[in-house]
Amino acid sequence: MIFNKETAKQTAEVLLQINAIKLQPNSPFTWASGWKSPIYCDNRIVLSFPLIRNYIRETIAKNIEDLYGKPDVIAGVATGAIGIGALVADYLNLPFIYVRPEAKKHGRQNQIEGYIEKGQTVVVVEDLISTGMSSLNAVRALKDADVNVKGMVAIFSYGFDVAKKNFEEAEIELHTLGNYQNLLEQAVENYYITKDEQNILAQWNANPSNWNTD
Repeated sequence: MIFNKETAKQTAEVLLQINAIKLQPNSPFTWASGWKSPIYCDNRIVLSFPLIRNYIRETIAKNIEDLYGKPDVIAGVATGAIGIGALVADYLNLPFIYVRPEAKKHGRQNQIEGYIEKGQTVVVVEDLISTGMSSLNAVRALKDADVNVKGMVAIFSYGFDVAKKNFEEAEIELHTLGNYQNLLEQAVENYYITKDEQNILAQWNANPSNWNTD
């Protein structure tokens, strides 16, 4: 669920401006999963642009307060959301932790890095939602540590049906600043793509695992 259409529109515009999101319907990328994709999103680029990172930080922080009040702790999902999660925690003057994909094989063998106590309330910050599996893996680690996960806030979601299903089954509330539909609308409005390219991008989103440009 996006916070509101105006936020989604502004988020799409800033991500397109700095090439955090690249749209190449006629020259698709290949994801690690092997999927061919006309879009590539790397929201870590936000950290290199002070005005934009401040917009993202403050918008996430204010919406966390509106949704949940102030939790005890902000958690970032490694590695993409460590930076923005720490900035959000700093803005809210809250402790910060981050969650690895799995426990380290050496040292203290932590999966959760930072200090947290049983029973504390946590809001998870994520940079990007695709299927949601890695994000929900972090949630499971937090729940295993006996903390109360209030919800998750992300910068952007591809809006895949499988992600919606995964979050519903996990009973985790997800809110995002922007989503795929609003991204395409903004990209057409500001001439990043044509109407025909918008149609190609919409077709991919409906069936990403089997999509091709032939």
